[in-house]
Amino acid sequence: MDFGMGVGSRSSGDQEASNSQKGKKSYHRHTAYQIQRLEAFFKECPHPDENQRKQLGKELGLEPRQIKFWFQNKRTQTKTQNERADNSALRMENEKIQCENLLMRESLKNIVCSSCGGPQFGEEEQRRNVQKLQLENTHLKEEHEKVSNLLAKYIGKPIAQIQSLPTQMQSLTALGASLDISTGCFASQGMGSTSPDIDLLSGNANSPTFPYQSIGISEMEKSLIIETVSSARDELIRLIRINEPLWIKSSTNGNYVLHHDSYEKMFPRGTHFKGSNTQVESSKEWVLVPFSGKHLVDMFLDPINDKCTDLFPSIITKARTIQSIESGTIRNLGGSLQLVYEQMHILSPLVPPREFYFLRYCQQMEQHLWVIVDVSYDFYKENQHFSPSYCWKLPSGCMIEEMANGDTRVTWVEHVEVDDKCIPKNLYRDIVSGCLAFGAEHRMLTLQRMCERFIYTSSEILPTGGVITALEGKRSIMDLAHRMVKNFCSNLNMSSKLDFPQLSELNNNEVQLSIRKSIEPGQPNGLIVSAASSLWLPLPPQTIFNFFTDEKQRPQWDVLSNGNPVQEIAHIIYGTHPGNHVSIIRPFVPSENNLMMLQESCIDPMGSLVIYAPIDLPTLNIAISGGDSSSIPILPSGFIISSDGHYEASSTSSPSTSNRPGGGSLLTVAFQILVCSLQYSKQLNIDSVATVHTLICTTVQRIKAALNCSPFD
Repeated sequence: MDFGMGVGSRSSGDQEASNSQKGKKSYHRHTAYQIQRLEAFFKECPHPDENQRKQLGKELGLEPRQIKFWFQNKRTQTKTQNERADNSALRMENEKIQCENLLMRESLKNIVCSSCGGPQFGEEEQRRNVQKLQLENTHLKEEHEKVSNLLAKYIGKPIAQIQSLPTQMQSLTALGASLDISTGCFASQGMGSTSPDIDLLSGNANSPTFPYQSIGISEMEKSLIIETVSSARDELIRLIRINEPLWIKSSTNGNYVLHHDSYEKMFPRGTHFKGSNTQVESSKEWVLVPFSGKHLVDMFLDPINDKCTDLFPSIITKARTIQSIESGTIRNLGGSLQLVYEQMHILSPLVPPREFYFLRYCQQMEQHLWVIVDVSYDFYKENQHFSPSYCWKLPSGCMIEEMANGDTRVTWVEHVEVDDKCIPKNLYRDIVSGCLAFGAEHRMLTLQRMCERFIYTSSEILPTGGVITALEGKRSIMDLAHRMVKNFCSNLNMSSKLDFPQLSELNNNEVQLSIRKSIEPGQPNGLIVSAASSLWLPLPPQTIFNFFTDEKQRPQWDVLSNGNPVQEIAHIIYGTHPGNHVSIIRPFVPSENNLMMLQESCIDPMGSLVIYAPIDLPTLNIAISGGDSSSIPILPSGFIISSDGHYEASSTSSPSTSNRPGGGSLLTVAFQILVCSLQYSKQLNIDSVATVHTLICTTVQRIKAALNCSPFD
């Protein structure tokens, strides 16, 4: 088409040709390069202005109005395609809802009373029952408020503080006697000898009541379970087997990080939490463990002994199989299916625990290959009795593959959605948000270490040297140390911590305090005060770990040694790292009750633990000789060391929560002290709490001084 030719310049022949073609439109076909360039520009700017159209036309040899018309047509075409896709998605969703509606109608036809098996109440009778329950509920609330106000007025404390005390009474020992708490040998500074007692009231101080119970599963629920676990299994397998584009390697630490755009295209879904502070954490890692794959699967699925806490003692503090669902009751679903509750807590009381309630499904894919998938499923969403969870497990879990050489390869994916309430606003924010604390790498390193420990415990190898000369003695000591570590980690969660205004002047180190009454087996009966403090140190984790495991350095921080040297009389190394060991330590100056020290130390690239507990010599001899150690009461204290999540060189400036130099370590110091026996546990003198508070503050100051970190007070 020639836009430069005028009408008057046409010849008569041209005029006749023009008349013969009158009414026909002329089209300009763009070249492949022009279309490619226009498409690329459209992705960046679908509404170009006049200057952009002129510039683009000049580049492509087109008129500005041709550019304008092309973009108009492209926008219309894109809008039509999007509407067609939306209509298709809505149509599929509508069909799905209609199927579910039909399924619910069929289920309602056959519904029966869960108590008597008879037919369901009529609508009128249901309405009357609901009204009756509402009236009873209102009456109970009024009575509760009256009693609460009366009790608060009588006690002189807010009712919330009074109610929190019984929940803190649960877990041990001779450390209280050795410190002579009753006489106040570590009496707090500036406090008189007579101070008010803490009234603990009465009531049962057993372990907290488990919140979830077994439930009946309707036919409709079963169909939803099938759909949930099947899709979760398929998603987990793809997450495990596919790296790029789903996973990309982090330039910081080389770990796999989920590429969220690729993930959302492959597995489109909405977020579980509706708030703006939701965070998604995703990580993947694999390890080789010297363990039978079948044995590992059995431990994951063990419904009675909760062996997940044995596999991950420093990560999972509580684990319960609420209900085992027989595969035969769920149509078209092979394998094993359970309803599981887990509480995860690590590192410090400053890190809030995470609670998950989820489906755990295991399927054997091949002869030596299993997949275990965990995915959250809310059975209690309509029950207002249960507190809302701030954690939601997206398809996560592991693939377990037995290798030809006898080892087992375990690949783990951890993929969770958490509310901002689960993210600490303190020293630990970086390592929690960066998936270092609750991520797959931490799980796999812990699993690898624990598998090595279990293999050594069951082996016929005796420790070289020391006082342990029998296999039964080695196993008994190893079992006792394992229970000690589990006890320490499970009691590190002090969510119901106590505030003591009397100690505010001494609380420069942000000491967390809690009190519990212990009547559990394996722990001393009585009232136990737990105290913990977390701090930043400008040293690498390995240096701090070496300091705590060096017996020559122990008198610098251990108050029990009273400045005197100690001697290691037994040393049991398990695993490939020499830092993973159990030891028995004896002070050179014997105490009146012949106290010894049982200690377990372990380390991996994510951090380390040094846990110890005093134990009298006659009791220790029972375990050394191979006796049953499961009933020996033990009350551990110790240290948790981890990287601060930064990789820059450390600085000499003072750290703070919001502006802290990198390259250092985070240290948690925690003590548990038996302050009085069971018959005197109704009241606790504030001096006893002040003693424990002073003890931990003194220990922290000694550690800082020994490590030349005093400027960081």
